[in-house]
Amino acid sequence: MNTEEIGLLLKQERGQFLEFISAFEYRRKSGQKKREEELSRELVRVLSGMANADGGTVLVGVEPDKSVTGIPHEGDELQTLIQAPQNLLRPQLTPACEKVRLGTLQLLKFEVASSMDIHRIAGGRSFYRIAAETPALPAEQIHSLKEAKRNVFYERQQTLNATWFDLDTDLVSQFVNKLHPGQDPQTVLSQTYHLLDNSRAIPCPNMAALLLFAKEPTRWHPRAGIDFVKYEGNERQHGASLNVVKRMRFEAPLVRLIDEAVGRIKEQVRGRTVLHDLFFRERLEYPTFAWQEALVNAVAHRDYSLTGASVEVWMFDDHICVRSPGLPPAPVTLEQLRLQKSIHFSRNPLIVRVLADLGFVRDMGEGVPRIYQEMETYGLHPPELSAEGFVFTVTLRNAPVYDEATLRWLSQFANNQVNLRQRRLLAYAYCHGKTFSTTEYERIAEVDRDTAYRDIRLMVKSGIVAPLKPKSRSYRIVEKL
Repeated sequence: MNTEEIGLLLKQERGQFLEFISAFEYRRKSGQKKREEELSRELVRVLSGMANADGGTVLVGVEPDKSVTGIPHEGDELQTLIQAPQNLLRPQLTPACEKVRLGTLQLLKFEVASSMDIHRIAGGRSFYRIAAETPALPAEQIHSLKEAKRNVFYERQQTLNATWFDLDTDLVSQFVNKLHPGQDPQTVLSQTYHLLDNSRAIPCPNMAALLLFAKEPTRWHPRAGIDFVKYEGNERQHGASLNVVKRMRFEAPLVRLIDEAVGRIKEQVRGRTVLHDLFFRERLEYPTFAWQEALVNAVAHRDYSLTGASVEVWMFDDHICVRSPGLPPAPVTLEQLRLQKSIHFSRNPLIVRVLADLGFVRDMGEGVPRIYQEMETYGLHPPELSAEGFVFTVTLRNAPVYDEATLRWLSQFANNQVNLRQRRLLAYAYCHGKTFSTTEYERIAEVDRDTAYRDIRLMVKSGIVAPLKPKSRSYRIVEKL
């Protein structure tokens, strides 16, 4: 690894697949090197969390603000740090480790793949990587995660007769040049993304590599694409009443599939004219982020072992459904998704890492909560999440919750001025005499009394609402609004 590659890593932000660890601790504004044991445990916590999740890269010798301070440990201390994943984790973890010199500073770069095991610190806890955090796994989730990992093997399978030459090498080169310029494509795919087996004379791709980069994806998976169907009316009809008005099928390597499908489906999302700020403006019937995020999630997290089914997008006059083969994998549940909890588990961690590096998958564990936020900000009903048979469906409806007058009035509040709970309350109050009580807020926002009190006090402090009388638990919207 050269300084240019380190520079590329330092341009990225900490996240699901990248972490920086400092070898120093700072007390009273002076830095001193961390104790060898402390640094080793910090390292194995992050590495085991990544291995238990989607894999990733850890750069030791870099501060959280990405300034390079190096590793002051030498000799036996440095070797102990390198061997920490084998010595401190059960079962042992063997990430690829590389010593890197940046001027006079020593760094260590660790690369770890998503593991089929659950690794824990010896005599201690198990961790899991979610976005830029590595929290401890609750005991009840460890069993669920073990069960889920037993079924996460399809993308790792080596397909008979598949070789490097079955991949679109131009597409691979474009991918590598974009993210790892100057590096050898085969090395990047095998060492960083774990998509190639280099032990044979000709490198052999696994199923994830074929789904992502194959010249002919349907040769390896008959239904890895996306089917789009547009219907007339609000429900599917069959036989003589068949109401299909448009049908499109998208088949391409996954690194191209999403862009191709989004570009064509976007043409089918209608605009509607709304009055805003005394001007008529065109607005799409669904928030762009919401339906695109649902589609990206379906491609990234579907169960590809169900080879007879595609990701499907059904568009009706009043709603759109994104249907994904495979139910949410444990420990993710429908109830947790509906509660908008930040939870993440990848059925296809190798595929997810490539799509994440390309910018398709963002904010691990935050995709579904963001869909909820976008729909509410747009004044639409929350997404509907359902599971039937082997299909997981996200349904978005285009009917507004509030009338245009309420939406116009709400538009004066910026997202950083009021949160979604407060926005929902203000809309309710606007439609009910511009007054509300703390009890009504608890019911509408589904929060406890303390949270309701804090949210209301912030609006009072901002001059948005005021008590009806001193020490009252009822409030009114300030008239100037």
